[in-house]
Amino acid sequence: MKNPFEIKLEIDRLTERRSEVLHLLSEGYTTALASEHRELEERLAELWDEHRHARVATRFGDRDRIIERARHEERLSRAA
Repeated sequence: MKNPFEIKLEIDRLTERRSEVLHLLSEGYTTALASEHRELEERLAELWDEHRHARVATRFGDRDRIIERARHEERLSRAA
């Protein structure tokens, strides 16, 4: 998994390209540009999700370990 900083750099790069594509689309519609715009939007959505997950993992740790600890604590509280 990439760190949040690396992901944000890629988001910034793709956002800049999306801006260029939108400018070109405003000058004249082409299916190639429309397709590229759609792909950029999808990739940016994926990157934002990845960025959120990376930030959480950096702050709180691996998701599986968090769930494992919570289940362990729940078992301990039931046993007490």
